[in-house]
Amino acid sequence: MSGPGKPLSGALAILVAAVLWGTTGTAATFAPGVSAAAIGAAAMGIGGLLQAAVAGAGIARARTLLARHWRDLALGAASVAVYPLAFYASMRMAGVTIGTVISIGSAPLLAALIEYRMEGLRLTRRWLTGAALGLAGMLLMSLAEATGRPMPGGASPVAGILLGLIAGLTYAMYSWTARRLMRNGVPSMAAMGATFGAGGLLLLPVLLATGAPFLASWSNAAVGAYMATVPMFLGYLCFGYGLARIAASTATTITLFEPVVAAGLAVLVVGERMPPLGWLGVGLVVLCLVIVSAPAGRRPGPVAGPVANPVAAEPRLRRAGP
Repeated sequence: MSGPGKPLSGALAILVAAVLWGTTGTAATFAPGVSAAAIGAAAMGIGGLLQAAVAGAGIARARTLLARHWRDLALGAASVAVYPLAFYASMRMAGVTIGTVISIGSAPLLAALIEYRMEGLRLTRRWLTGAALGLAGMLLMSLAEATGRPMPGGASPVAGILLGLIAGLTYAMYSWTARRLMRNGVPSMAAMGATFGAGGLLLLPVLLATGAPFLASWSNAAVGAYMATVPMFLGYLCFGYGLARIAASTATTITLFEPVVAAGLAVLVVGERMPPLGWLGVGLVVLCLVIVSAPAGRRPGPVAGPVANPVAAEPRLRRAGP
């Protein structure tokens, strides 16, 4: 059964995930001797395997459906494996805020393009307005970061931006493939567990090759354990719950709140300063969240199937064409 509460609860779950994800940049600063590849492989690799373990029974029950839609599963798993490597490398090369801005800020537009190309869906004026405000806020935060302090030593902004775009594309892609599995009847925990578990397996060789610094100190080990269990494991459980209830493009738009959390923690914990331009950007991102996640009212008629069809349950999207 569907109703206006389901999209709202989905949006709130995505928001919780964004808050948890926003802690990763600050957490990584407590392990400066660990490479970006090791951080990404530990966070998404171990976190993905934990998701698969928790969803093991559901994955077994859905194995026939998963096998039938193996292309979506394989594409999602490959995207899961690439995303953290590109994301954390982008932050190391272009700076935490700029890397996060590009990676997370590009995902909603890329998700919308994927939905338009693959499903014939187009976005409403309200979604486009909210996304534009969110992206403007991200740009202001990025400019504030760039003008507020020098870039870190050895930084390569252009390479970092390119890696951020790769991260945004793979983030949008695994969000879309996971939701596609759910729409084809795979329960959300099984879809997320299978996708992230397979991605975690792909990341294990990277972790084995680069993860030795995690054993060098208790603080490094604690950072690795935190990244895997809290933002990645718990965060993606919330993300999967929300993704079953709202469209991938809307979900990725709500996660624009992640850099807001990251910037706030950088000020409170790391000691960075946020110029007024950055706080204006924060305000625009919050306004974006209000616009894209506010309920659009009750729609007539029930929605059949285990997961609501995004055309019926997600009023921000509609079919392209007449």
